[in-house]
Amino acid sequence: MAVLIAGALLSIPETRCSAAASQPDWLPKERFKSGSDTLKILAGISERTRRSVVKLDVNGNTVALGTIIDSRGFALTKASEMRKGTLTAWLAGGKEVSAAVIAIDDESDVALVKVNASGLRPVEWARGAAFVGQWAITPGTEDTPQALGIVSVPIRRILHERALIGVQMDFRSPVATIAQVLAGLGAEKAGLKSGDVIVSVNHAVITDSASLTETLRNYREGEKVLLGLRREKLDLEVQVEMKVPKTDGNGSGPGREERMNRLGSEVSRRAEGFSLAIQHDTVLQAWQCGGPLLNLDGKAIGINIARAGRVATYALPAGLAQNIAISLKARAAKESRGAN
Repeated sequence: MAVLIAGALLSIPETRCSAAASQPDWLPKERFKSGSDTLKILAGISERTRRSVVKLDVNGNTVALGTIIDSRGFALTKASEMRKGTLTAWLAGGKEVSAAVIAIDDESDVALVKVNASGLRPVEWARGAAFVGQWAITPGTEDTPQALGIVSVPIRRILHERALIGVQMDFRSPVATIAQVLAGLGAEKAGLKSGDVIVSVNHAVITDSASLTETLRNYREGEKVLLGLRREKLDLEVQVEMKVPKTDGNGSGPGREERMNRLGSEVSRRAEGFSLAIQHDTVLQAWQCGGPLLNLDGKAIGINIARAGRVATYALPAGLAQNIAISLKARAAKESRGAN
């Protein structure tokens, strides 16, 4: 099946403009990678998988897709899109049912949702890792997939946007000595001072400014770190919130690089900070994340987790997604037993 579909995709004919020869050749939008004609070729895959996908609404507004992981109605989706309000799920065929978030993995931005419906079909997971150059299909609940792309980068860690405690270090010092405390960030609010020496972060030993920078890179905006300080002859512990400075060089707004990356698209509320991710070039809307990413056999190579830019969408690999599902279901079962 995969060979037949791949052949069909490669054989889509290009058409030329019938206007004057002075005009450039062009390809109709229907023949683009995610154009309607191209997606029709994948209708067979969509037919087999559309009952493994739900569309999730909060207060009537679509916020994400969901990936069905077992026949009882459990689904995985993108946690940061699960806003407060009434959650419902739209099924293939157009039926709307109630749903509820029952557990969240903040580290991977994944939520476990219970969809109150029968007849749902668990997604089939692919064996083996995704590889660069393979087709990547994003299905929905409709007769044809949402979009088509290609895996463009090997599976790797995606660092979160760099968050800071808000200090400048004295790099001439052999230890992690603060040279200046920056205004408006966590260090100032926590009372750090020039001359303070940072000796630990969450009890991990800090030897110099380089080890401090490397350690803090593991924390994202909003997280609080416990700093061990040496101030003159005193040993202190201070909690500092990590923050991402918002500037474009003039003091406000996204920077030029970020603006260029967003051209023609709106990135996900959280688009960084994943332990492992598949990067593919599918052009998705932010709400189209949370559903499965399929190969040409209709097997899930991962779960779309973030629209990251003009030509970058991230998906959690299948193995990681399955481990998260096991952990979240176990946590939900434990909490349910405790409530009883």
